[in-house]
Amino acid sequence: MSPPVAPPGWSRWLVPPAALSVHLSIGQAYAWSVFKPPLESALGLSGTQSALPFQLGIVMLGLSAAFGGTLVERNGPRWAMTVALVCFSTGFLIASLGAATEQYWLIVFGYGFVGGIGLGIGYISPVSTLIKWFPDRPGMATGIAIMGFGGGALIASPWSAQMLKSFGSDSSGIALAFLVHGLSYAVFMTLGVLLVRVPRSEKPVVEARPGPLDGVQVSAKNAVRTPQFWCLWLVLCMNVTAGIGILEKAAPMITDFFADTSTPVSVSAAAGFVALLSAANMAGRIGWSSTSDLIGRKNIYRVYLGVGAVMYLLISQFGDSSKPLFIICALVILSFYGGGFATVPAYLKDLFGTYQVGAIHGRLLTAWSTAGVLGPLIVNWIADRQKDAGKHGAALYDTSFLIMIGLLVVGFVANELIRPVHVRHHIPAPREATDDDSVQPQRSA
Repeated sequence: MSPPVAPPGWSRWLVPPAALSVHLSIGQAYAWSVFKPPLESALGLSGTQSALPFQLGIVMLGLSAAFGGTLVERNGPRWAMTVALVCFSTGFLIASLGAATEQYWLIVFGYGFVGGIGLGIGYISPVSTLIKWFPDRPGMATGIAIMGFGGGALIASPWSAQMLKSFGSDSSGIALAFLVHGLSYAVFMTLGVLLVRVPRSEKPVVEARPGPLDGVQVSAKNAVRTPQFWCLWLVLCMNVTAGIGILEKAAPMITDFFADTSTPVSVSAAAGFVALLSAANMAGRIGWSSTSDLIGRKNIYRVYLGVGAVMYLLISQFGDSSKPLFIICALVILSFYGGGFATVPAYLKDLFGTYQVGAIHGRLLTAWSTAGVLGPLIVNWIADRQKDAGKHGAALYDTSFLIMIGLLVVGFVANELIRPVHVRHHIPAPREATDDDSVQPQRSA
């Protein structure tokens, strides 16, 4: 399905809304914690078990982005958005059937496996196109679109909570909420499919090789052979693990933290906290990624990882004594989490060029798959073990937060090791037309 090429005079500012319609939809994944308590109650699940659909969804996001990145580059954003629409919506419908029949494996398969494929293809669907539309401001452009993924829960969290309140939090109510989600997102994502355009110079099927003035250009095949790719993979993995650990368990976490105080957190307030985290996630994606255009990618990741570790330290030491401190630190961590996602395509563009940047981005998102398992596993498994040991409140999370600090330090070191890609990995530029056959083909610098 080749996307329509933009006609003369087409405004490039119409492309980010197309991307937003997809990312705001698939960003519902960040509101999964709203469904955790009802599922645990209705189906008798532990915290670790109720995290499985989310974890598998993130795993499939990274894997489908990695394996589908080249197809997205070849077939264009409209094809990718269509695949994302079908998979993401179908995943909700399967999950609805699973909830209605109380077959939890169907929820895991539908939301996690099928829906996760939609997450991955949908996530990378506009990235390469946006970078080509906005070569002058790549951080800002990808931030605008990718902030939608962070902001999806800002809509989905209160919406899901209200549906569960109206439909009931038993298995039939959860099933109906899943059904409404699937149908609604199918309609909304269709807007992006219809609106997206590629630049007139875009080759929708076979991508042109870079010319002599295009600067550093590295193929996806060569990129994964460089130490820069794997250092950046580690940076993204550590940053995502630290953020997703809070995000996946946000609603029960804030409830646990202040359960023993004189002002416990209600269910509606916990859902509000999830929405606040989504807002920070969204704001970080556009704010921090735009800042990276001014101060550089390495410097902004120093902020994400270094300051993020300090925020975790503050929560672990003083979070249970002050709600404002807990909330502010969590919001900062989630803004860095979102900013890391929005900045990484521009970081890739700086290191490897625009040639096959979408495919390289897809491969890098396997770091997200790994983090999607690590973050929730660390937080949920340790919390379950601490609960079995008779602990409660903030004590359920102390060990997890110290682990997150260590991971952020590892990511900080990996970021410091990133250097420009060696010329041997660059794609040779084509020969220039000249009357002197003795002129040798030049390599991009």
